[in-house]
Amino acid sequence: MDNARHRSRATWQHWGVTAATHSTLFPQVPETADAVLDGLDPEQREVALALNGPVCVLAGAGTGKTRAITHRIAYGVRAGILQPASVLAVTFTNRAAGEMRGRLRELGAGGVQARTFHSAALRQLQFFWPKAVGGDLPRLLERKVQLVAEAAARCRIRLDRNELRDVTGEIEWAKVTQTVPADYPAVVAKSVRDAPRDPAEIGQIYAMYEQLKRDRSVIDFEDVLLLTVGILQDRHDIADQIRRQYQHFVVDEYQDVSPLQQRLLDLWLGDRDNLCVVGDASQTIYSFTGATPDHLLNFRTRHPGATVVKLVRDYRSTPQVVHLANGLLGQARGRAAEHRLELISQRDPGPDPVYTEYADEPTEAEGTARRIRDLIAAGVPAGEIAVLYRINAQSEVYEQALADAGVPYQLRGAERFFERQEVREAGIALRGAARAGGNDSLLDDVEDLPAQVRAVLSTKGWTGQPPTGSGSVRDRWESLAALVRLAEDFARAKPGATLSDLVAELDERAAAQHAPTVQGVTLASLHAAKGLEWDAVFLVGLTEGMMPITYAKTDEQVEEERRLLYVGVTRARLHLTLSWALSRSPGGRASRRPSHFLKGLRPGSGTLGATGSGGYGSASFERGGGAGRRKPRGPVLCRVCGATLTEAGAMKLMRCEDCPSDMDEALYERLRDWRSDQARELGQPAYCVFTDKTLMAIAERVPSTGGELSSISGVGARKLDRFGDEVLAICAGGVGGAGDEES
Repeated sequence: MDNARHRSRATWQHWGVTAATHSTLFPQVPETADAVLDGLDPEQREVALALNGPVCVLAGAGTGKTRAITHRIAYGVRAGILQPASVLAVTFTNRAAGEMRGRLRELGAGGVQARTFHSAALRQLQFFWPKAVGGDLPRLLERKVQLVAEAAARCRIRLDRNELRDVTGEIEWAKVTQTVPADYPAVVAKSVRDAPRDPAEIGQIYAMYEQLKRDRSVIDFEDVLLLTVGILQDRHDIADQIRRQYQHFVVDEYQDVSPLQQRLLDLWLGDRDNLCVVGDASQTIYSFTGATPDHLLNFRTRHPGATVVKLVRDYRSTPQVVHLANGLLGQARGRAAEHRLELISQRDPGPDPVYTEYADEPTEAEGTARRIRDLIAAGVPAGEIAVLYRINAQSEVYEQALADAGVPYQLRGAERFFERQEVREAGIALRGAARAGGNDSLLDDVEDLPAQVRAVLSTKGWTGQPPTGSGSVRDRWESLAALVRLAEDFARAKPGATLSDLVAELDERAAAQHAPTVQGVTLASLHAAKGLEWDAVFLVGLTEGMMPITYAKTDEQVEEERRLLYVGVTRARLHLTLSWALSRSPGGRASRRPSHFLKGLRPGSGTLGATGSGGYGSASFERGGGAGRRKPRGPVLCRVCGATLTEAGAMKLMRCEDCPSDMDEALYERLRDWRSDQARELGQPAYCVFTDKTLMAIAERVPSTGGELSSISGVGARKLDRFGDEVLAICAGGVGGAGDEES
């Protein structure tokens, strides 16, 4: 998938204050230090007031941990106890660091440094390298895959694309666990880690990779931490200078620190103890990258006098969702489970979680798409709905089903919003118009702010209706449309605001990485969903072998899979649906079983113990798409070569992807032209009318009746009723829809 197509489907959550923390989009800066404490619950207030000595905050999902620690920092700054420049707050993602900077700015503590471990270390490395080593810092290698591929080739080891990715990840794990190439095979054997290839071979590739980096004077992201640690260990004068600069440290998501990050943190601290850590061992899901909750769980051992505060009031999810989350962890085993937090929902009751069993994966995807369409019709914004799965390969069938249902969607993951070329160009245009003021002819007779923004952005590709199809044109429009929506929100929050005010707000957001929201149902893996939340969440594909994943062999690995599902459950604010399919493809043997993690939670699977809160233990169970009453039929076969079909796209065409097509090319082009007209009239992407695969299937089979048309996957009853007559007319030889005279 090219970057442009992938980017257009990216999910952009509000990177500022969420609804769960009871803040508004554009809050006023508190007038006094005491005002910073307003609205905090008793435990959050205890965190905010604990400004001295080691502090450990055990914060469950949705309990307002970011609110607590940002108010702690802001209160200390506003009360004169902390100097802004002396505080370093570190977390793990640019998004989280940007959110923290945005909140601190809103609370009047904008001078505090909030960074990722890597960005903080890189800043120090760039500053001290000439003094510690001399010369310029080696160039930073942004993508190591190509160099790993070359290292493997030099070792005469062939890697396919998937192996290359896995070996690259293995090298990253070795470096963050401070494992050198020569020790790698022994360390892997001791850690019971499943290496993607023979450990000796990976050790060879790792050693050659390091040699190539030295030869070319480049470093990678892991080297940034390793070199910073090396300088601080060897140069006490530099370590002392950094310690004089930073007196107070805050670490978010502390359960995810690696041994290397912990070593860097220890060197930053020296012999001091002004450290506040925040984490939840039950949300440790990145052990494959070297993360370990041991540092969080051992914090009180290392710091016997530490202040410990537990945040268990869940402001995100309803009692029904929280009850399920508590029940899921109540069955967990291991050290992290012994320190689990029992969440207490602070929200009004909502609908019970829904468990749905489907006959096969395409039916599960279609059923999920129907439910999503119903939610949107009931008023739930598309941007507040997510479909979460275990691995990214599961997304295709849901992309197809949502497109067939006319539901816009986005795949999570893209470049930063304010780094997109079209957003940078829009910012320049808006800044120029703001400078010109009343002398800009483009803004003649345009008074309100949103209209001014629309007028300026119309010169950059924004229109009132989205363009048809996907690709770069649609990508550009989505970015500009997000800026238009931001201007509308800004104008509502600050009546009388000018274009100059908006430009200043955009500059501040760009500096804080605070992106506006692009609408669309989110499709994301469970790992990618960490730190996000939605009104409605669909957890799909919950079968044994997928959840837990089949390669989770040890008890520790299986428990991490349970925690991953827990993270998925706690992303939901109100609506939660959990589903699974009994077979992969239609007509397949119903040999799959629902995840054993759901035993005792879903109806009919045993009794859930008293692990929940508030007595919310009911849930509904459904069989979707004929599960349990399917008509017996054989596997779906290719109509060309007779092979069994398993992929959704191939089953739609009723042939293997690489088998010859008998498609009527002229009919296909007529259908595409008709689809473009329909999409333009409806103001929707073209794929919401019919996908390319559906049009190909129609052009190959040339249906002449409604029954023949409806038998094609992707042409459900709703689309048959809406578009059937026109499509059949085109197939019969017409050149347009029912409204054309020639039809």
